[in-house]
Amino acid sequence: MLQPKKTKYRKSHRGVLKGIATRGASIAFGDYALKTVEPGFITSRQIESARRAMMRKMQKGGKIWIRIFPAKPYTKKPLEVPMGGGKGAVEMYRAPVRPGRVLFEISGVSSELAREAFRLASAKLPVKTKVLVS
Repeated sequence: MLQPKKTKYRKSHRGVLKGIATRGASIAFGDYALKTVEPGFITSRQIESARRAMMRKMQKGGKIWIRIFPAKPYTKKPLEVPMGGGKGAVEMYRAPVRPGRVLFEISGVSSELAREAFRLASAKLPVKTKVLVS
């Protein structure tokens, strides 16, 4: 699963997902892209699950680009721990996405196969998505 090799700070604040994506909002590598329609956080497990679903559908053909990286730490305290005692340990890493952000790109396959692969991948993600064609 994806996670940073090294971070400047171990834990971070949650932040606010306001506005629309300005960076990473257009197709850069492939012919078809999966784009978010709503804001949210996508975990490294969800990215890997979506990638596997697309690979399984496409079999050996085509190429996939993952355009997001989970670099934001998510912390959680253990169960049944009393209040206080500081911030919890890092449990996973997430990628914050704003509306309009391109998540995945595909090239080298037909339009129908790309749409079907993106449909399977979007079922694994917590945000609403749409398919773009270059």
